[in-house]
Amino acid sequence: MNVFRALLSLSLAALLPVAAAHATVRTEAGLTESKVGASETYRLNVPTEKEVATTQIRLMVPAGVTLSRFQVTPGFTRTVTRNTAGLVTEVIWTGTVAPMEYARFFFQARNPEVAGELVWKIYQTYSDGSVVAWDDTDPAKGPASKTTVK
Repeated sequence: MNVFRALLSLSLAALLPVAAAHATVRTEAGLTESKVGASETYRLNVPTEKEVATTQIRLMVPAGVTLSRFQVTPGFTRTVTRNTAGLVTEVIWTGTVAPMEYARFFFQARNPEVAGELVWKIYQTYSDGSVVAWDDTDPAKGPASKTTVK
C-alpha cells in the first residue's frame, strides 16, 4: 500500500505544473534562460484557463529585445506596435483558443547585449471581456514570465 501511495504522490506531483500552467514565454527548447546577444526562437504558450474562450493575447516586449520574425499561427491575426526607432514593443494576436485548449506563438528575437532578467508581460483577454494580467501586478495570481539572460 505504501508503494501505491508513493506512486500516486509522484503522479500527482508531475501534474502540478500542468494545473498551474499560465501564459509563459520560453525558448524554443522550453528553457527560461538564454545567452547575452543571442538570436533566439521564443515560444509564447497561452492556455485557456476559464470556461470561456481566449480571444486576444497581448505581449509586451522587454526593453533590449529585438523581434525580427514571427511564425504564422493559423486562425490568428497579428498586430505589432513599434517605437520611434522602429523596434517592436508590443504584439497582439487575435483569434480563438477554446476552453481546455492552448495556443503557441513562435517568434525570433535577439537578446540584449547585457546580462539580466527579461520580464515578459502578457495580457490574456477572454470572450466575456475579462483580462488576466500575467505581469506581476499580483505575482500570486498573475506571475510574469521571465527569462534570465547570461
